[in-house]
Amino acid sequence: MTSIATSASTLDSYSPVGTEEELAGPPHAVAPVKRAERISSIDTLRGFALLGILILNIDDFGSPLFLHDIPPNSAFTGPHAHLNLIVLFIKWMFFEGKMRFLFSMLFGAGVVLLTERAERRGAADKVADIHLRRNMWLVALGLLHGTFIWNGDILLQYGSAALLFLYPCRKLKPKTLFTAGSLLILVFWTYGLLQYIGLPQALRLSSKAANVVTAQNAGHPLTPEQKKVAQQWSDLVKKHEVTKQKIDEEIADAHVSYLNHLIDQGFNYEKSFVSRSPFFTMAESVGAMLIGMGLYKTGFFLAELSFNTYLWTALLGFFVSIPVYIIGIWKAYESGFFFLTIYKWVFLPYPLTELTGGLAVTATLLLVIKSHTFHRLLRPIAAVGQTALSNYLLTSVLCQFVFLWGPWKLFGKLDYYQVNYVLLSVWVINLTLSTLWLRAFEFGPVEWLWRSATYWKLQPMLKKAT
Repeated sequence: MTSIATSASTLDSYSPVGTEEELAGPPHAVAPVKRAERISSIDTLRGFALLGILILNIDDFGSPLFLHDIPPNSAFTGPHAHLNLIVLFIKWMFFEGKMRFLFSMLFGAGVVLLTERAERRGAADKVADIHLRRNMWLVALGLLHGTFIWNGDILLQYGSAALLFLYPCRKLKPKTLFTAGSLLILVFWTYGLLQYIGLPQALRLSSKAANVVTAQNAGHPLTPEQKKVAQQWSDLVKKHEVTKQKIDEEIADAHVSYLNHLIDQGFNYEKSFVSRSPFFTMAESVGAMLIGMGLYKTGFFLAELSFNTYLWTALLGFFVSIPVYIIGIWKAYESGFFFLTIYKWVFLPYPLTELTGGLAVTATLLLVIKSHTFHRLLRPIAAVGQTALSNYLLTSVLCQFVFLWGPWKLFGKLDYYQVNYVLLSVWVINLTLSTLWLRAFEFGPVEWLWRSATYWKLQPMLKKAT
């Protein structure tokens, strides 16, 4: 999503770079980064993150979900129960939260890259204006996307975070950025997440309800207060119980006309964003962005650090995150995916595992990039990264067409594992179109519009012959 420029390149086999002077351009020149200036390692990471995010979003596009990225219990009782469980384990161990974390880190790194590049060109006095316009347009695009295409939009949140928090932080030292980002995720977002799902209140009510059951088993008559507690607990359990009727109702609600869907959900997108942003999502994304800014300053994203640095980051990160989710998902499965068990064992450690697992996945990818072993396979992924904004919007349109807008209307009709067939199809389209497009054009179509609007000047679109 962000423009990337530097004098270094890791995968130079498919991202040529020139000298520092060539990259910097003429003095006081302020313009979007050219393809020859891009950092291929960051493009590859961004492409992988964009493709990986769909592994989780595909469930939201195509299936009724009553708990975040957890399918109804019925998915684990049919003929494909074990296959669905394996898919669930893989998604949560390696992708859930981690792809969004990586994407957010790269967005934060992009703020540092943008400002550093302008300062190298002697245009530091203009960079604040560019940053402001760039992210105001991103906010506008997010509002349009969230309202008219898909209410799971992330662009509005990213643009808002950049406008409100990121620019003043660009000069901070890496250690300060790491500390601030980690605190936001581990403290503030954990608090916001728990309040959002109501875990503290649910635990207190559960404890009181257990005392009521103990009193009943002992043959004691219940007081009015105990009866009230029993009723409140019963209501809470029923609220989270996923029945066939609830599933059918959600499927029916999804299969309304586009206009009805727009009136019911699209025009409420802004209210939804405001209500959940203060702690639940903003602390998560801003925390990851600050960490990304710090990591870029250390050279982490450029694959410039030692092999052992990336190896130990991956090993330690997975050592924390994978066991937590193996235990958590298994506990949830054994409980029949009871909501309180999911809250305690899956959602409570979510910020910690997102942070550690996200860093582990990133380090693993950078090990692959650093090895130069799969550079041919990584080229299409880097192309997706270079056209990430266009691909993000294209993915939403494709998925909405397949599941809701088009003739098939597959929402709620596929098994949990089967929605991944659509995922693979969308990936093929992303990888193919991105590769073909960049053979002829400098930027993705939406990137071109965004850049032209940011710099108040139409940017050259066609790729120059070399």
